[in-house]
Amino acid sequence: MFEQLKEIILNYVEVDADTITEDSRFIEDLGFNSYDFMSLLGELEQEFDITVDENQVADLHTVGEAVKYMESLKN
Repeated sequence: MFEQLKEIILNYVEVDADTITEDSRFIEDLGFNSYDFMSLLGELEQEFDITVDENQVADLHTVGEAVKYMESLKN
């Protein structure tokens, strides 16, 4: 799931794919703004057939946290 998320992230920000790690922070490291982040979440809902809880995603700061959250929704 990490690799899939990484590919989707590259649609929103211009960073080198090799620099995206599970510890990468969406805003501070990858340069997301709140609109891009919400757009990303919408795409993830469609791509992975999940429904995110906006209150819970407010606590997602890193790529790794997002992966764990999405995996929990898939199980």
